[in-house]
Amino acid sequence: MTVYMIQSKMNCKGSIRLKYKGDYMSELKYRSTRGSKEMVSASKAIVQGLATDGGLFVPESIPKMTKSLESLSKMSYQDLAYEVMSLFYQDFTEEELRECINNAYDDKFDTKDIGPTVKVGEDYFLELFHGPTSAFKDMALSILPYLMKIAAKKVGIKNDIVILTATSGDTGKAALEGFANVKGTEILVFYPKDGVSPIQKQQMITQVGNNTCVIGIEGNFDDAQNGVKEIFADNELAKLLETKGYQFSSANSINIGRLIPQVVYYFYTYVSLLKQGNIQLDEKINVSVPTGNFGNILAAYYAKKMGLPINKLICASNDNKVLYEFIKTGTYNRLRPFILTMSPSMDILISSNLERLLDAINDGDTKLTLSLMESLKEDGKYTISDTMKEKLEDFYGGFAKEDTTRTFIKNMFDMNHYLMDPHTAVGYAVYDEYRKTTDDSTKTVIISTASPYKFTKSTMTALDSGYEGIGEFELVDSMHKVSDVIPPKTIQNALKDPVRHKKTGKVENMREMIKEFLFK
Repeated sequence: MTVYMIQSKMNCKGSIRLKYKGDYMSELKYRSTRGSKEMVSASKAIVQGLATDGGLFVPESIPKMTKSLESLSKMSYQDLAYEVMSLFYQDFTEEELRECINNAYDDKFDTKDIGPTVKVGEDYFLELFHGPTSAFKDMALSILPYLMKIAAKKVGIKNDIVILTATSGDTGKAALEGFANVKGTEILVFYPKDGVSPIQKQQMITQVGNNTCVIGIEGNFDDAQNGVKEIFADNELAKLLETKGYQFSSANSINIGRLIPQVVYYFYTYVSLLKQGNIQLDEKINVSVPTGNFGNILAAYYAKKMGLPINKLICASNDNKVLYEFIKTGTYNRLRPFILTMSPSMDILISSNLERLLDAINDGDTKLTLSLMESLKEDGKYTISDTMKEKLEDFYGGFAKEDTTRTFIKNMFDMNHYLMDPHTAVGYAVYDEYRKTTDDSTKTVIISTASPYKFTKSTMTALDSGYEGIGEFELVDSMHKVSDVIPPKTIQNALKDPVRHKKTGKVENMREMIKEFLFK
């Protein structure tokens, strides 16, 4: 006789949301990629950020989308976001989750669509830069503070939450914007002081908020990110914070509260194409994603596993082509020169979210994932098995050199009067290479991750080398005149606001700088 164990939750409309697992009905839980036996709720995973063993939280299974694409196509961004997130965040009531969504995706975005898909010539671009900081990170970081606030209450946390984040440029400002002056939180952002664009830096160091701290680190993004990971694993520091009424969490895409909201816009771009008549129902599409830390393309992978008709996941790298080589050879090797490029948000040699993909393609063998991560830390590289490599068939890896990126920016503007930022141009260049080498005519969406106004020097000099002698900030006016696009308010404000964060330091001093800020 089958026994049914039921864990139900009444939502605000009185209905019951259940997840079926075999003969049982239970709430979706999260586990570590590295072997911890602990199964936690979505709320616990969001608040904690990293698992206690240093691994990343992953859902015990990827839920399938229960609504038809046709019904999703009739929804607003907010309603579609609810349908996706409710499948992952099952310990949130409908009222709680809709409150988070409605607070996040409101008039702080400069378009009603939140993430519009636009056709340029014969190509499609998902514009994810219409939020408060003009970068795709707004799509998730606008909602994370609200998710975290409710999650903390659910798990009974009374400590203030300290958001600790490393950024390659865009996450920092988006996290600061989201958490500034949020009661019960403090936020510290570490960025490579010579590894972001001048405007990215200006956006961060002018950030208001009594609970904000921005620090430039000597080194690159990987140095800052490794420093943050080591601090998360520092039990002695955690105990000290506990005595002072604090605990750490993260706003990077290592936090499942950051990753899942990114899944939403892949569904939204698909149904937008459907509504526009550009694809037929159930027709497959490709997506080309400029990729650094692997979170954005991992969200697309999750969307595909949920049932979204995605054919190929095109992973676009710049000259730091560690992901391209991994997809091609099955070997991940960070032992190479770190190259500063015109697409700095992708200047990354350790792609943290790849760990979640490893977990997926090794069927949840956490001992194997742990072994691979230890090899990466100790030897600087690892190689996956042939069986795992075969499961990378969903992906295509490519990279664009600097000259190629510039050429694509200029050609797109000359032909269509559409100005791409360097990261988007990398995604477009790799897609063009994919199309030519495979003869795949599948309609493809290029993920446009940032406004060109965040990278005025790189973008404008790609159009005309005569702009080379003009300063980054002065080029804002030049870009306005050339493109006819009004500069985003966040850029305008950053150029006139006073600098509030001047601190810089070394990676080895990060702990002391954290203490200095929190225990002031």
